[in-house]
Amino acid sequence: MSVLEKKYSYTEFMKSIGRDTSSAQAEKLLNEIYMDLFLKRLHREQIRERLNDLVDQSLDKRDKSKFLKYSKELLKFEECN
Repeated sequence: MSVLEKKYSYTEFMKSIGRDTSSAQAEKLLNEIYMDLFLKRLHREQIRERLNDLVDQSLDKRDKSKFLKYSKELLKFEECN
């Protein structure tokens, strides 16, 4: 679970919206937050898979320059996530 996901735990969310917001509005907002987190995670996984595939293809083709390029991109991506 990422820091962002931990930040938006249900309990913390309910504390942050206060008592002025109706529970229907709060649930709607919470659902939007979780959907956004889900989509971002899915996108990260797709990027990771694509970079892994490109690294594998470059190895198969024995293309050192592309291998180094995609390996560096994958390492940089992993460091950011």
